[in-house]
Amino acid sequence: MVSQLQAWVRRALWDVVPRDQRDTPRELRRRQAVTIGFVLLGALVLGLSLRIEPGNRWFYAFTFGLAAVWAVGALASGRLHLGRIAFRDGHARPILTPIGIGALLAGVFVLGALLVRSIELLEPLEDQVVSVIDYADQGSLPILIVITTVNGIAEELFFRGGAYAAITRSPVLWTTLAYAVATLATGNVMLSFAAVLLGFVCGLERRASGGILAPILTHCTWSLAMLLVLPVVFY
Repeated sequence: MVSQLQAWVRRALWDVVPRDQRDTPRELRRRQAVTIGFVLLGALVLGLSLRIEPGNRWFYAFTFGLAAVWAVGALASGRLHLGRIAFRDGHARPILTPIGIGALLAGVFVLGALLVRSIELLEPLEDQVVSVIDYADQGSLPILIVITTVNGIAEELFFRGGAYAAITRSPVLWTTLAYAVATLATGNVMLSFAAVLLGFVCGLERRASGGILAPILTHCTWSLAMLLVLPVVFY
């Protein structure tokens, strides 16, 4: 059982599937310029969106606007690929595996949330978690589910799609840091911490599969689990 789990994790996060997806030097320079411009714009919109009072109708407009920034930036940067992972004697689109990884990652975060809630010294961190949950508690849940899904897809299109392809050395590290820095615009330490862990896992999936499908599915699974479970933990 342990060896099977290790093989499953290795295929999803470590074993690199051979592919030929390199940009020409001109395409690479263009992708890099587009990526820099859109990451700055996205950080600005993200910071503004999470400074809006929970329940305010402008929150929805800003968050959909942020998704548009990431998606347009990704598509404008150049070609994107879905990717494949090793499966039996060949390769297949990653679907169930990244969903499972997203669920496992969500479980780790829920345990961490329970720990934060139970330790008095960590009360400032709990306040930051609650400040994010307020958006789910006071907003329309169906709309928030749509927003969460759309933003998860758009963020992965950009950070593990366009931005990843724009970086020639250590793209897992640098896209993780870029995602965390963009999230720092919210002023919320817990969101930035989550961005580091989630970004690193999604970066490994991007590296292994060569595409954006696995990171998208992991990100959306994790985000939806946080949206639905954390309010139950803290209220």
